[in-house]
Amino acid sequence: MRKILHGELIDASLSQLKDLCKELREEIVDTVAKRGGHLASNLGTVELTVALHRVFNFPKDKIVFDVGHQCYTHKLLSDRAERFSTLRSEGGISGFPKRSESPYDCFDTGHAGTAISAALGIAKARDIKQEDFNVIALVGDGSFNNGLIFEALNSIKILNSRILIVLNDNGMSISPTVGGTHEILTDLKEGFSPEGIRLFEQFGLNYSGKINGNNLEELLPALERAKEELKHRCVLLHVVTKKGQGQPFSENAPQETHGVSPRPSTKAEYSSALGEELTSLAKNDGKIVAVTAAMTDSLGLRGFFRTFPDRAFDVGICEEHASVLCAAMATEGMKPYYAIYSTFLQRAFDEIIHDICGQNLPVTFCIDRAGITGEDGETHQGIFDLSYLSFIPNLTVAIPKNIAEFRTIIRESASFGKPLAIRYPRDGEEGEETDFEFLKFEILHSTVSDIIVCAAGERCISIGEEARKSLCSEGIDFTLVNARFLKPLDENLLSSRKEKFVITLEDNALIGGLGDAISRFYRNSGRLVYSLGYGEEFIPHGTVSSLMRQRGLSKENLIRIVKDLYARR
Repeated sequence: MRKILHGELIDASLSQLKDLCKELREEIVDTVAKRGGHLASNLGTVELTVALHRVFNFPKDKIVFDVGHQCYTHKLLSDRAERFSTLRSEGGISGFPKRSESPYDCFDTGHAGTAISAALGIAKARDIKQEDFNVIALVGDGSFNNGLIFEALNSIKILNSRILIVLNDNGMSISPTVGGTHEILTDLKEGFSPEGIRLFEQFGLNYSGKINGNNLEELLPALERAKEELKHRCVLLHVVTKKGQGQPFSENAPQETHGVSPRPSTKAEYSSALGEELTSLAKNDGKIVAVTAAMTDSLGLRGFFRTFPDRAFDVGICEEHASVLCAAMATEGMKPYYAIYSTFLQRAFDEIIHDICGQNLPVTFCIDRAGITGEDGETHQGIFDLSYLSFIPNLTVAIPKNIAEFRTIIRESASFGKPLAIRYPRDGEEGEETDFEFLKFEILHSTVSDIIVCAAGERCISIGEEARKSLCSEGIDFTLVNARFLKPLDENLLSSRKEKFVITLEDNALIGGLGDAISRFYRNSGRLVYSLGYGEEFIPHGTVSSLMRQRGLSKENLIRIVKDLYARR
């Protein structure tokens, strides 16, 4: 797409701006069809972003996108239109705002709730340096459920600065927005909530709304007024948009088109198995409850929610609250299952330690999208969960080898009376059920060799199996172990092994993961441990296979290491 200059936006007529919005939508749809990405949220904010670029002077003025699901039009209107076709591809532009990518992106985002805090920080730095520019936080109504938003609102009067909060209200996060905040915003949209207006005013905001965010005739003068008011005070502009606007297939299916994959997977999804197993278990166990933070469908729980509405809880984008909710229900004899993506569980770290594991409560974390997730990049790679969970007392950490084993662990968890974390990728092979012993490793292949490979999870076991097949043709073999529990380690099995060389494979950061744990176990034993995983870095966007291979977690690298060790035996 051609580069759009700021001067063109300033001089364009209303009719030309509408034509531009149509052109932008077409570009977004075409690119997402090829590259994947967040579709419905971006389609819904085309007019809003065009109007913001018309009224404000970016990048001198600063805009912070909460999460960043709606930043595609911004990228097209800044200095990346000619590169937009590379969206989410390796070496191309990110699907989220990135400071390293463009001066138009002033703050990296990817998780909900950060935009108002960031905007206040930027504005306060501006004040201290006596500079002159505007700061805007563009926040969705789904993010307004997040506690961090209210921590930031609480600081507005304290920090005594000036920002514009544009509340993009489309009634959705990934799933429909829920909760008391949603009800307040709904009342504001319907025009009968003076209490809601007073609430924002008590935080120090001048409330203005509701504005049709898909109508330039309303948007442009409203933003001009907000810009003028911003000279004197903080402003909240309540804008109502339609997720998927302009494309009927997306308007009618905003959840299904929130995130679009360019390559539909032919593999089964772990989330489907989770929903099936939990629903089955709950029919015979009235203590089982399911909790999610605004991602019911993505985590496979829609069937459970329909079958057991009184035992199913979507708390919105409130990961910390969800953890304490689970802990408290567990103290009263319930058996909570908290389904969440790996990257979002990080937000509840303190609650995992203090409220769940500190009280040794039977909460099961079902950690989806663990390991490298691919095209969403740094903010969504699930490569730290083994590391930040591994040292927490009372917590058991399981890593199933396939979906069949995952089903077995879910069933076993129903009678496990302690904190349990099960981590798994998005999709994989169903596989076959084999003999399963809780808290024990599984020897997948045993041979007389000086080399043993301990692999955690389906991807790493697959690498081990493929490497074995290739090496066997050259007369080289090794013992392969399914290291399906990081905590506790199967110390009996590890103690019984006589191999001199130990190789570990994990789809996780090396620090604090499986390799670290096994290295500590074998310390001073004379064994040599070689660990394959990820170094101390944030991994960018790209395909899962390519990103793993670049970091040495591949069949080829394992073959190279085994051959080198075989020659040294």
